[in-house]
Amino acid sequence: MKLPIFIADAFTAKAFRGNPAAVCLLENKLDEDMHQKVAREMNLSETAFIRKLHPTDNFTQTSCFGLRWFTPVSEVPLCGHATLASAAVLFHKIKNVNSTLTFVTLSGELKARRAEDGIILDLPLYPAQPQDFPEVEDLIKTAIGDTLVQDVRYSPDTQKLLVRLSDIYDRSFLENLRVNTQNLLQVDNTGKVKGLILTLKGEPGGQIPAFDFYSRYFAPWVGVAEDPVTGSAHTVLSSYWSQHLGKKDMHGKIALFQIILLNFKLVFLLICTAHLKM
Repeated sequence: MKLPIFIADAFTAKAFRGNPAAVCLLENKLDEDMHQKVAREMNLSETAFIRKLHPTDNFTQTSCFGLRWFTPVSEVPLCGHATLASAAVLFHKIKNVNSTLTFVTLSGELKARRAEDGIILDLPLYPAQPQDFPEVEDLIKTAIGDTLVQDVRYSPDTQKLLVRLSDIYDRSFLENLRVNTQNLLQVDNTGKVKGLILTLKGEPGGQIPAFDFYSRYFAPWVGVAEDPVTGSAHTVLSSYWSQHLGKKDMHGKIALFQIILLNFKLVFLLICTAHLKM
């Protein structure tokens, strides 16, 4: 059996940078257990599987496909950067003729549109509810020690815990913060939490660009210690920071990557590179 697999570096215009995802094009139905075996073999934070929905579909002419995402250890309901990588492979390597692609996923229909300088993704918006600190105190203390926390929210739709650090901290503090992910599985193995978002309010512009918020994302529960830039986390971050800042157009900063969020749509403006791996 031969499977065409691409490695696409998302959120960058240069090879071997950004956040890599594997993209597998399925000409025929794949045995269920093979999805996980392939993802484990690829050993990237996500492997995306694009499948045809009808026998007459083809990857060049068709505009609607099925899409699933797997980490090395489990299937996940949503992945932003692997969706971006999938669209980039179809648009730029397979030369799909459509201006908009629709992906049928566990999170509903997601759309990827061609833009002048990149690809635009329309992703869901998920609210986060107030979370009692004592219920997750051990998890937070294990992850970030005595770092001061200003707010804690939980998104039941994504099973992500959002932890907002105190406004006394700045961007460099978050970037340099040592996060203990090794023991999180032992601290919380209930299945309630599948991802930890650390976020911080942005700073006014000056000599450096202004950002509305900063964030980092950790998901050892699904086999990813830290994901350098995560679209699914921003489905929660967008809702949270829009409410607290009173804005719909925002700029977010994740480690070394920048994303722009417009009108509750995650807009990724950097072109992906795609490298063929057979």
